[in-house]
Amino acid sequence: METPSTTVSATTSRVEDALFRWSWAEPSVWTERMLTALENGVKGGKWYALIDKVHATANLKAAFAKVKSNGGVAGVDHVTVEEFNRRWEANLDYLQGQLRDGSYRPQAVLRTWIPKPGSREKRPLGIPTVRDRTAQGALRNVLEPIFEHDFAEHSYGFRPGRGCKDALRQVDSLLKQGYAWIVDADLKSYFDTIPHDRLLDRLKIKISDGRVLELIQRYLKAGILEGLKHWTPESGAPQGAVLSPLLSNIYLDPLDHLANERGLEMVRYADDFVILCRTREEAEAALELVRVWVQDAGLTLHPEKTRVVDARTEGFDFLGYKFLSGQRFIRTKSLDKFKDTIRAKTVRNSGHGLERIIANVNQTLRGWFEYFKHADPLKFSSLDSWLRGRLRSILRRRMGRRGRGRGPDHQRWKNAYFTERGLFSLHTARAEVDQPF
Repeated sequence: METPSTTVSATTSRVEDALFRWSWAEPSVWTERMLTALENGVKGGKWYALIDKVHATANLKAAFAKVKSNGGVAGVDHVTVEEFNRRWEANLDYLQGQLRDGSYRPQAVLRTWIPKPGSREKRPLGIPTVRDRTAQGALRNVLEPIFEHDFAEHSYGFRPGRGCKDALRQVDSLLKQGYAWIVDADLKSYFDTIPHDRLLDRLKIKISDGRVLELIQRYLKAGILEGLKHWTPESGAPQGAVLSPLLSNIYLDPLDHLANERGLEMVRYADDFVILCRTREEAEAALELVRVWVQDAGLTLHPEKTRVVDARTEGFDFLGYKFLSGQRFIRTKSLDKFKDTIRAKTVRNSGHGLERIIANVNQTLRGWFEYFKHADPLKFSSLDSWLRGRLRSILRRRMGRRGRGRGPDHQRWKNAYFTERGLFSLHTARAEVDQPF
């Protein structure tokens, strides 16, 4: 009589463990039965009949709720999130009908160009319509757990429960273990160059629903509207699209597993990755392995940004940090981007009151500090001083004087003056933080 009880208890425990591991998955799609199938494996390793889960009412509602919370601008149809939301029931009903009968066609993606952090270069950003962002979100809700199940441990970008800090911690840990030779790799224009046919082949390994595959192909082939020019992409998954981060991870997943098979310590965040080795010879061999795989995959390593470096003498940049000689610094480009943001908020002819300016600046300071608080502490004090100098220049301008804040101004508006008005101090905050990630 005890054996069945023990068996039931063990089964219940496994189900509870599975539900916990996949708690982030959309519950209207990933029911207990679905999660059990995910954990145990499906016949042939392929998933069939998924389109009905994509256009299910609850899934579409959940997808639009996410789009609504993210906000963002309108696409080529000029329909904003607010306008779509005013008639959301009718809009979702119409979208659901199109997805169900197969008449749905994605609209063109609006392409704009945004500055690269700390650079004069710009990168393309694709903006789908609100309707298409909702449909892509519903599709992602269905597909993500299927592929997430087998993603490599060292992949951190755009994955549930993972982020930049996790990747940085792993890099920091490996450096402390003596992995000092680094393959610093850069995939040139990765999101714009993913081969469509090969990406679809990777999707077909796990997905057998032809309508879902056709839907993804339509997204990939959706037109691009750039200014007055309209064209159809032959490759790539536009950055900014809801589905693109998942598709980009799916395409690089074989590289992740190849690194695992070869015993390489790789850390990847989307298309940004490093491989940490103990010797130069190991690093050179790892780079050659990556170079061959990248070429076979129809991608390109950036010839100037891909290199093997000694972290003890040359250092390398990764996710905004610079690692050099056992220390962590803020990357120069990250500092430049930060200063540009602060400059825009502290123009000398600002018409806002000082308290309002400080409140606006503090929003940037707190978020930026939360990310970079584990860097070398010396930089924070100088940044505080630089910022106070900009605030003194604003006050000086209001007194009818020209130029930047100078010696007498430091006495007129002492550091305490800004502290009393709530200015966030990077130096003070850094002193209260333990250094490890």
